[in-house]
Amino acid sequence: MENKVLIKLTVPTLNETFDLFLPVNEVIWKIKKMLIKSIIDLTGTIFANNEEYILLNKDNCRVYHNNEVVIYTDIRNGTELFIFTK
Repeated sequence: MENKVLIKLTVPTLNETFDLFLPVNEVIWKIKKMLIKSIIDLTGTIFANNEEYILLNKDNCRVYHNNEVVIYTDIRNGTELFIFTK
């Protein structure tokens, strides 16, 4: 699976952790939108679609900007990410 990476996503507001595959050729804003939809589907929790979310690397505290493409970031297999509301 060269076009996807397996990440661990932690959602602190729900106290939940998920293992998810991310496509490496997508921009971060699409990834965040996909992650929120996945969280809603997996937990049944309601999240506001109009809120701004922050994607943060657990190891180096890097915040990913909306127009970055995943393959050009440091997101690789096994990366642990947090998602917060802004």
